[in-house]
Amino acid sequence: MTAAYTGGCRCGRVRYRVDGPLRPVVACHCRECRQGSGHYWAATRAYRGDLHLERDDGLRWFDSSTAARRGFCTVCGANLFFDRHSSEGVTIGAGTLDEPTGLRLVQHIYTAEAGDYYTIADGQPQYPYTGEIPPIEEQ
Repeated sequence: MTAAYTGGCRCGRVRYRVDGPLRPVVACHCRECRQGSGHYWAATRAYRGDLHLERDDGLRWFDSSTAARRGFCTVCGANLFFDRHSSEGVTIGAGTLDEPTGLRLVQHIYTAEAGDYYTIADGQPQYPYTGEIPPIEEQ
């Protein structure tokens, strides 16, 4: 049986539950993610139908491109979700999950766009662009 995961923003105005599996964590170093989060963005992913908003009075969506939108809290500013319109899943900021998660960071993507102020040195695979994104899987 898949565990239920919970999470939310810092102020509590956005709370969610995931009733299904999550993908291992992937760190994205693209310019868009760095601008949206202030650094690279470490995220997991859930099937769209498994994500349930329990409280969303602080949640707002920003159309970051014609292909996707980002969900954030208007009160505390937390960057919570990345929602690609054509996808079966929703990407969730790993730092917004309540612990313990049991998840692990497994790779870095878009490393060709990484900031010049840090070095990726954790030994995980690095891909200049997309790489092989792991599937959502049972934990």
